[in-house]
Amino acid sequence: MKITELLTKHTIKLNIESKEKENVIDEMVTVLDKAGKLNDRQAYKEAILNRESQSSTGIGEGIAIPHAKTASVINPAIAFGRSKDGVDYESLDGQPAHLVFMIAATEGANNTHLEALSRLSTLLMREEIRKQLLEAESEDAIIDIINQHDKDDDEEEEEAAPAPAGKGKILAVTACPTGIAHTFMAADALKEKAKELGVEIKVETNGSSGIKHKLTAQEIEDAPAIIVAADKQVEMERFKGKRVLQVPVTAGIRRPQELIEKAVNQDAPIYQGSGGSSAQSDENEAKGSSGGIGNAFYKHLMSGVSNMLPFVVGGGILVAISFFWGIHSSDPNDPSYNTFAAALNFIGGDNALKLIVAVLAGFIAMSIADRPGFAPGMVGGFMATQANAGFLGGLIAGFLAGYVVILLKKVFVFIPQSLDGLKPVLIYPLFGIFITGVLMQFVINTPVAAFMNFLTDWLQSLGTGNLVLMGIILGGMMAIDMGGPLNKAAFTFGIAMIDAGNYAPHAAIMAGGMVPPLGIALATTIFRNKFSQRDREAGITCYFMGAAFVTEGAIPFAAADPLRVIPAAVVGAAVAGGLTEFFRVTLPAPHGGIFVAFITNHPLLYLLSIVIGAVVMAIILGIVKKPVTEK
Repeated sequence: MKITELLTKHTIKLNIESKEKENVIDEMVTVLDKAGKLNDRQAYKEAILNRESQSSTGIGEGIAIPHAKTASVINPAIAFGRSKDGVDYESLDGQPAHLVFMIAATEGANNTHLEALSRLSTLLMREEIRKQLLEAESEDAIIDIINQHDKDDDEEEEEAAPAPAGKGKILAVTACPTGIAHTFMAADALKEKAKELGVEIKVETNGSSGIKHKLTAQEIEDAPAIIVAADKQVEMERFKGKRVLQVPVTAGIRRPQELIEKAVNQDAPIYQGSGGSSAQSDENEAKGSSGGIGNAFYKHLMSGVSNMLPFVVGGGILVAISFFWGIHSSDPNDPSYNTFAAALNFIGGDNALKLIVAVLAGFIAMSIADRPGFAPGMVGGFMATQANAGFLGGLIAGFLAGYVVILLKKVFVFIPQSLDGLKPVLIYPLFGIFITGVLMQFVINTPVAAFMNFLTDWLQSLGTGNLVLMGIILGGMMAIDMGGPLNKAAFTFGIAMIDAGNYAPHAAIMAGGMVPPLGIALATTIFRNKFSQRDREAGITCYFMGAAFVTEGAIPFAAADPLRVIPAAVVGAAVAGGLTEFFRVTLPAPHGGIFVAFITNHPLLYLLSIVIGAVVMAIILGIVKKPVTEK
């Protein structure tokens, strides 16, 4: 695919009016929106700003490449804006940006789109192209310049200059969070500088379209040093025992000569494996990159939860669909039995949902100990499921397996480097699974299962007052950070209770999670003078996101006006959660929003709780927000 299939005359703005970064972003988002490339302008802008919060996309040399990969993009596109006076874009070299390319990638962008987007970023590294773009007098001229230089990637590594005698080939890996722009710009910067210095180099890129020019085991073995310029996780275990320079991806763009010279001179620590180097202790490896125990616990837990969610959503919705034929339609002995419903329940409930504890534990362990921790974590989590130790057992299994493997890495450090290949395929899985399994079987599962049974019995024995208080707390937690740690903690607790056979807490959780977007939608409909035309249009989308239990639909509104929106959302969600418990609503489906209301024991009361919570939030917003005056 040619770049100009994504960059068209309709997405070019030759004269950017703004001088400040956020205003320029708004201008460029408007260009894409008017061209019909976005289905949610505000959500796309939030995604752009979120990427900027990680690191500025002002890469220097007068260029800025803001980019985002999100479901708010209808079709992949590129917008180009030019500022003759320059924009203060917080660029890496401190210089104003004159050329702004905004990249919009769909969440499911295919490889041809992503390759075209990445080729653009590499073209901009060439000074003659930047000069031509600055001097172009029309949109057609911009298109012609891009077409003149745009060539399909032939997947072949370019011929590199011979390496200095005895130095060997330098290797590098580049990766950025979205894998669209910085990944390839860093790769090009390193290759160009290596060519200039007469150094042979091979660069592996970890982009959105996959890994290209993957480093081979023999190349790694022969390399004097490896440069890893990355802002996301890349496969590191293969570099164990080698000298590795780990830097942000922007360092690959801005400081390629310094990195290459250090690599040639082997001025880098020896990588010890699983996130550490010789300069880092094993304790820091286990703590995570932040170094804080609390932050590391959250990071490892969220790694497990985020990888578990697709099983919860997919399996839960399949189970909910099976209930259309009746709550007991999967039971061959029930009059409502239906073969297709039974198949749905078997796929979603007996398989997908039965895997969630094992997946949770496996990815927690993998986050702690890298890939060697995955198998012991999965086995430990599966054993927790078999023993009815539930989510708590899975959490313990994940952390136990991760730290067991960390310990094994210390114990077997004496093994010669020539036998290192045995560790990940034999030693770590064998001893990791054995030790984790023995501890789960004889130490952990029995008391944890007893505690889960006690917790379930206690929740079932709670009086109405205590249940309502629990519902208020759980509902409010879903709205405080709308997809953040508190939201995920409440959701995980609800799934754990479903797994334990108590369906009341999750009714409050799902009701509370639906209120923020539904409350926004109602407020933009009822109190129209309190919202801009753009917000009113975005509010319509919130009806659908709220109905589908996508709490994150309210985030753009909360980010724009947090002091009013978040308290209103928390109050509304708490009211909904409390009401579901007051009405003694139970919900066995882990996901689905209003579409699974019919499987609750009190469908109308459940929907009433949600509506009341959303109305309460909308009324609060109508009172506290000030009228908007539009031109």
